[in-house]
Amino acid sequence: MSEFHSLTIDLSTGSNSVGIIKNDVMQKYLGGSGLGAYLLYPELSSDLDPLSPEAPLAFVTGPLTGTSGPAVARSVICGKSPLTEIWAESNSGGFFGTELRKAGVDVLIVRGRSAAPVYLSIQGSQVELRSAAHLWGTADTYQTQETIKAELDQPSTRVACIGLAGEQQIPFALILCDHGRVAGRTGLGAVMGSKNLKAIAVRGRGAIHLDNPSEYAAIRTRVNGELKDDLVSVSMRDFGTSSSSGLFDYFGLMPKKYFSSGSLDGTENISGSEITETILSGISACHGCVIACGRKVQLKDGIERKGPEYETTVGFGPNLGITDLSFITRMGEICDRYGMDTISLSNTIGLVFKLFEDGLISSNDFGGDEFRWGDHAVVEKLVHQTALREGLGEIIAKGARALGENFDSPNSAVEVKGLEAPYHEPRGASGVGLVYATSPRGACHNQGPYYLVELGQTIEAIGINFFNRQAGAEKVKNIIRHQNWTSVINALVMCIFANVPPSDTCKLIQFATGYEYTLDDLLLLGERSWNLKRMINHRLSPAGIDDSLPESLKVPLAEGGAAGYVPPFEEMLLAYYEDRGWDSDTGMPTKKKVRELGLDSLYDELSLQ
Repeated sequence: MSEFHSLTIDLSTGSNSVGIIKNDVMQKYLGGSGLGAYLLYPELSSDLDPLSPEAPLAFVTGPLTGTSGPAVARSVICGKSPLTEIWAESNSGGFFGTELRKAGVDVLIVRGRSAAPVYLSIQGSQVELRSAAHLWGTADTYQTQETIKAELDQPSTRVACIGLAGEQQIPFALILCDHGRVAGRTGLGAVMGSKNLKAIAVRGRGAIHLDNPSEYAAIRTRVNGELKDDLVSVSMRDFGTSSSSGLFDYFGLMPKKYFSSGSLDGTENISGSEITETILSGISACHGCVIACGRKVQLKDGIERKGPEYETTVGFGPNLGITDLSFITRMGEICDRYGMDTISLSNTIGLVFKLFEDGLISSNDFGGDEFRWGDHAVVEKLVHQTALREGLGEIIAKGARALGENFDSPNSAVEVKGLEAPYHEPRGASGVGLVYATSPRGACHNQGPYYLVELGQTIEAIGINFFNRQAGAEKVKNIIRHQNWTSVINALVMCIFANVPPSDTCKLIQFATGYEYTLDDLLLLGERSWNLKRMINHRLSPAGIDDSLPESLKVPLAEGGAAGYVPPFEEMLLAYYEDRGWDSDTGMPTKKKVRELGLDSLYDELSLQ
């Protein structure tokens, strides 16, 4: 069987140590965010300041990462969020995770705080901390990558880094690598910044061990060939993650004007097909990925740059009353260079515009600025102000919940558990709302991208079937099963867009690791990880188990594809607790459920009933 290794760095002392992760732990959690939750559990508590030296930060790969398997180039970063104060995880693609594994590192854990800015260099088996004083406060995320590669004289080194936002410890700061591949959500870039860690540069020298290389290669080749021709893959390759934006708009899944409107003229101008037909100059892919959803675009200045994905397109587009692709692209690039999550930032700016529309912010409050839908200049000004923490940007930099409270409108922010909602409208598909409410990291469309099922992407092999997008409690079991399977995908760490048959997933894991799972075994593994994160959130904060939706999402829209509909959320949540085996009053797993999942050691500590 394969052997999995951890590398722990203490920035306070400059020391490092290597360990082996026990096989029974790997078999129980497999990798990714589930393994990260298990490894960090002892250190995560309510009194832990996520920006303190004591706060751990874990970079976790999956057992297939770097094997050129189907869309498995991703890795996940885990810790405690400075934005939400609960469980934080954020995964990204590119090549960083692959290089970690080629360097013999399956899990990298960073603790402590350097006395001065540094970056961590892992070149094969050589690990060292190098000064980043010349990069701190001056180099954006793209400049940082290129400067470090030049200094190391290793152009193939992969660099994960923060920008000014991380240095300023803005609680939705991101970590970026490669062609704008980001770990964007939950603010782990701020955690890196608090440690005076500007970047991690990795170049692997070894091979990734496979338990049965010939069998793995055979199934990998077949599955990649099938995945390349899959309809979803073709759509993603041709039109990027905005490939379904027209469908989302038609069915009322695309929010407009900060979730307050169901229609907006010109939304067809920001679709994936419009990007392809007007500004697309090329595509990019993560390591070994046959989908290649990344966009390269060229604007009027002739410079080729990263193109916007769906969340950025809607966040800086219809969410703010804007339908100009060039402007949206530039805002996405500016955010990447500063190192700010485009979802959280555009959501919070959208709240500014909504509060202004509602008369809760006056033009006299901030130098005469008026915050009207569609105003490009004001949006760009607010983006820069936020990164610099100047003017209104200082308030925006604290996130949507804090901004709403600042203007005496605490229920106005569209967020869950402190994390700003992404751009999939729950009134367009009822399952989205339940996923937002119960996600372990707050409002998140990737902790069970059930909107894909609601549009027809079922997985019948594991009992995930189709229900009407506006159905209620009758589809809760389906949602739970999908969340459990998504937890398996997050353990691998596989891209959520990879439509790989579950039976082939079992075989890929077996030939890579030697671990033999049935589909039921894997679903139980996913359920275990989901419940463990629930238990972590119980330890961290009462907000961690606050399964509510913003009041504004409970008001029907007057127009658009979701007009007149509000999901029966309370009914769905009650059914969810029952079907999860969670206490209906506390929303916590029962002692019986914890025993079933092999998490017995948490009984007394959590005072479970």
